[in-house]
Amino acid sequence: MNKPFHKEVYSRKSSIAFMDKEPLVVEADMDIETLTFRAVNYGEKALGDGFIITDNGRFTGIGHGLQLMRVVADMQAARNRQIMHSIEYASVIQRSMLRTSRDTMQHTLNDADLVWEPRDVVGGDFYYFVARHDGWFGTVADCTGHGVPGAFMTLIASSCLGQAIDQHGPTDPSLLLGSVNRGIKQMLGQVNGQDETPESDDGMDAACFWYDASTRQLLFAGAKTSLFVLHPGADGVEMVDGDRECVGYVDSGLDFTWQKRTVQMHAGSLVFVTTDGLIDQIGGPKSIAFGKRRIRDLILSKRDRPCNEINRAMQQALNDWQGHNHRRDDVTFFCFRVQEPQ
Repeated sequence: MNKPFHKEVYSRKSSIAFMDKEPLVVEADMDIETLTFRAVNYGEKALGDGFIITDNGRFTGIGHGLQLMRVVADMQAARNRQIMHSIEYASVIQRSMLRTSRDTMQHTLNDADLVWEPRDVVGGDFYYFVARHDGWFGTVADCTGHGVPGAFMTLIASSCLGQAIDQHGPTDPSLLLGSVNRGIKQMLGQVNGQDETPESDDGMDAACFWYDASTRQLLFAGAKTSLFVLHPGADGVEMVDGDRECVGYVDSGLDFTWQKRTVQMHAGSLVFVTTDGLIDQIGGPKSIAFGKRRIRDLILSKRDRPCNEINRAMQQALNDWQGHNHRRDDVTFFCFRVQEPQ
């Protein structure tokens, strides 16, 4: 192509003038990760024009950037498959951990339903149910993060909660939240007075409640989580708010006491509790949060339906609201209705 113009292009210049004076030279036994790092640092020329390969300083050939990129892509794909296999197996473990609580809920409550939807394969929300002869205990919690980090936090938090119930029993939600708070802070090194700066500033929001079957009282303690309560004949849904203090985290008090609230229930009273993944989901024509008002309106419109139908309607409303927007967080919500005594 350049033969008709070789004089204009090259004149009498030596071919050395057109050579790379500082080519990328790599040894044949260099590992792929180091080679990739060096090629990227060297610049686009190494990837476009290639690089020289030597064996103990002797020329052996030319490496091409396209081939290097193909090898790296194949290696990354293999690693991603291995990581996804591990995460999928972690999901099996997390679901197995939650199965006992779900079975307890289903065997204890005649009209109740729970939705647990992690944003990713594993999630940072969890629930915990314990049944006794005189009542039952439940928790719906949202740990820091989602995905794998959130799932690790659910293991820590649920372990602390289980130990607290074994030690104190399930009837005092406020006491249990305080015990979990101390457990998380101590386990993650968030206790004031420690010499080193904590590496973790993590914790959870949660609703803990004990239902006393003999008195029909619901004892509730909440960390940045509220209950939606609808009594028979009521015109609107009552909001029972928890405290604004989170469980765990560096800035929360080690000995903070969450207020215990008592809600008198009646036959037919409906209770709905959710993590903020439902409330904060962006969507709709104005791209705003789903919010609490839509939850109250849906509960009112479905007040006479079974809890599983209320939750299915809530799921559908969330999906419709989300539309083409990305799911922002894990979503967990629980609904139950007080039954007439047997």
